[in-house]
Amino acid sequence: MTPLPAMAQIRPAAEPDLPAILAIYNHAILHTTAVYDYAPHTLAMRQDWYRAKVAAGLPVLVAETGDQVVGFGSLSPFRAWAAYKYTVENSIHIASAAQGQGLGGQMLAALVAAAEARDYHAIVAGIDADNAVSLHLHRRQGFEEVAHLRQVGYKFGRWLDLIFMERLLSTPDDPTELTGTTLATGLTTGLTTGK
Repeated sequence: MTPLPAMAQIRPAAEPDLPAILAIYNHAILHTTAVYDYAPHTLAMRQDWYRAKVAAGLPVLVAETGDQVVGFGSLSPFRAWAAYKYTVENSIHIASAAQGQGLGGQMLAALVAAAEARDYHAIVAGIDADNAVSLHLHRRQGFEEVAHLRQVGYKFGRWLDLIFMERLLSTPDDPTELTGTTLATGLTTGLTTGK
């Protein structure tokens, strides 16, 4: 197999990208501990996921080489309470055939830039403790380990540890508290603010 080029175009995802995103995600579910889930997702589930992110103003990006989607990344709310509105969690998945070529680093850099552009302050990554590649990737991009949770997942007949890594950003310039009282208000106002 011919290796893919090291540089990919990172661009916002669109609905036609969802089958490729689904294939990459389902491979991770079935063959890795990158996703703590057991059953493959359906296209309808990925459509709901994508539409919810778009509605909340959260980025979903794809890495594309030629006309092939070879990876994707996104930001999600970290927790469901309003005071967490400046914190997001990143997720990056690269197709197995495209791994080891720098695409994860390109995607993570693009997600950090997207978080800064949207005035987030902290990016959190939950990474399986045995995923040395992802841990190294995040360290290279300025993330620091902030927690090691022991045996919080169970997959492939064994207990899994989860490491939380965090990178603090200099944004926003002028943080404020939400005046609304519901999560929906936080998602429609707090998480979509930007410069």
